[in-house]
Amino acid sequence: MTMDAITFPNGRITMAGNLHLPENLDATAGSPAIVVVHPGGGVKEQAAGLYASKLAEHGFVALAFDASFQGDSGGEPHHLEDPYARVEDVRAAVDHLQSLDFVDAERIGALGICAGGGYGVNAAMTDYRVKALTTVVAVNIGTSFRRGWYGTDSDAAAVPTLGALARQRTAEAAQGAEPAFLPYVPAEPDENTPSDLVGAADYYLTPRAQHPNAKNKFLFTKSVSRIYTFDAFHMVEDLLTQPLLVVAGSDAGSLWMSTELHGRARGPKRLRIVEGGTHMDFYDVPEYVDQAVSSAALFFQEHLTAEPADRV
Repeated sequence: MTMDAITFPNGRITMAGNLHLPENLDATAGSPAIVVVHPGGGVKEQAAGLYASKLAEHGFVALAFDASFQGDSGGEPHHLEDPYARVEDVRAAVDHLQSLDFVDAERIGALGICAGGGYGVNAAMTDYRVKALTTVVAVNIGTSFRRGWYGTDSDAAAVPTLGALARQRTAEAAQGAEPAFLPYVPAEPDENTPSDLVGAADYYLTPRAQHPNAKNKFLFTKSVSRIYTFDAFHMVEDLLTQPLLVVAGSDAGSLWMSTELHGRARGPKRLRIVEGGTHMDFYDVPEYVDQAVSSAALFFQEHLTAEPADRV
């Protein structure tokens, strides 16, 4: 397996990615390819890169990239988490893969991790160039922000935060205040922090997976208004027609989002719940990553390597 650092266009933004290539790639034959979408707050060198490298070991061309406005990718203001832009990032990644002579433009799939799973779903619903989709510990970021990590709050729980956002925007626009940022994961978890988010802090903020391009911050006023109105699964029942594999851990606080996605999807679908797995286990713990990758590789081999008439 080899990896090439690349750039590709996304409108006026230059995207930065790592293209993982399988050993003995035949440049004259169209290979199946996977777009790998990183979690919120992540970068291509973390979980997305790990999954891309392992998919390449299974024979797939795999592209992990930094979201626009984040990491090494362009876009201003930086540190913006814009769900609609992130969905467009997936489409731009498909554009790039289709431009490569050694990729079969009709055999492109997507794999998204955490919020990247939700973004992958939303992209696939409106871009049928994505022929098969896998989510790993999927998070519907808008719903999660409104209802909380466990999904127990009502959407109206977002109202106080939106009030604070309005006040902060006034301070920045009319009073010259500096832009405010929020953390993706709690820097100092306490006894009230969900266990998955304690694990997220350990992943992102310690040598376990810390990276200088993952700053653990996003713009408050410009990101939250976009996130709170975003629903990655809106119209999934009618628009997601491609085969879907949903992978999640039995002990993940995010499990409810994976089971909701699987329950609502009406096309060909599979649900793989890995016993004992927490949300963060699927970022880098070999036991769980390997199970997710093995399931995804078999799924993509079935749906991206068969002739079109043979695909389910």
